[in-house]
Amino acid sequence: MTYQSIVDNTRARLGDWFQHAGRLGARRPALAMALLLGTGLSIGAGAGIADNRMLRAQLSQQQAQIAATRRDAQREINALAARMGELQAEANRLNALGERLTRIGQLQDGEFDFEKPVGVGGAGPVRDMAKPELDAGMDLLQQQFKASGEQLSVLESLLFNRQLDMNAVPSRAPIANSYITSGFGGRADPFNGGAAFHKGIDFEADVGDPVLAVADGVISYSGVRSGYGNVVEIDHGNGYTTRYAHNSRLLLKVGELVRAGQEVAKAGSSGRSTGAHVHFEVWENGRVVNPKQFLSQQSPLQATLKIKG
Repeated sequence: MTYQSIVDNTRARLGDWFQHAGRLGARRPALAMALLLGTGLSIGAGAGIADNRMLRAQLSQQQAQIAATRRDAQREINALAARMGELQAEANRLNALGERLTRIGQLQDGEFDFEKPVGVGGAGPVRDMAKPELDAGMDLLQQQFKASGEQLSVLESLLFNRQLDMNAVPSRAPIANSYITSGFGGRADPFNGGAAFHKGIDFEADVGDPVLAVADGVISYSGVRSGYGNVVEIDHGNGYTTRYAHNSRLLLKVGELVRAGQEVAKAGSSGRSTGAHVHFEVWENGRVVNPKQFLSQQSPLQATLKIKG
């Protein structure tokens, strides 16, 4: 029953009561007055109840609408939070990849700081942003993250391939924190005093110092050679072989894999030697070459060991 029908019914009943009161008033005036007063109070009470019910119904409807609006708004916030989480994860991945590339490329400290906030600014004015505009901006940002990630991944692959190539080329010193005591080429023989050709470079060392592989490769010889004493030789592929001589002890056997910078022997003075040192040779396609031309090369992942002198 609607509010209007309640009012119409009340008016009809009121008319009936007035007619009845008029007939009764003609006969008994006092009783008619009492009935009219009682009827008025009843009518007032009924109208008040109807108004309260209508207001309560309207309030309930408004509360339901507000609750529905809040639910819709919360769903939108949850969706935006999920998008934000995806973008944050992508940003973290790009930061990690950028830091790794910084190390691979051996960039100077501070040249690229991925933790430093990017400076931005603007004069305004500022306006409220509509949700469709915000969604479009987040879509664009996600596309930019994806494109940047693909570019950085390609760069990482290129640098990694370059690293593999460089690691197969003799580009490090065979001992850390040392210096050259005798160079490559013609020199006076340290034993007989006559002219001699020195096939490698000698590095100062103490007995037991680690002798390091200068590139990735496979142990192709580990044993004693005349004049060289205890020798280890590494085949690096691409026609390169390196030799490390006069060692006090050999650590690896033929056929073992070795990585650049890995210890392969202990320095010593075995063979034809005047004292502890590391004799280092580089062979390219079966021909001995000056190792010094390789020592200045730089690996993209690991710096060349510094040589004193």
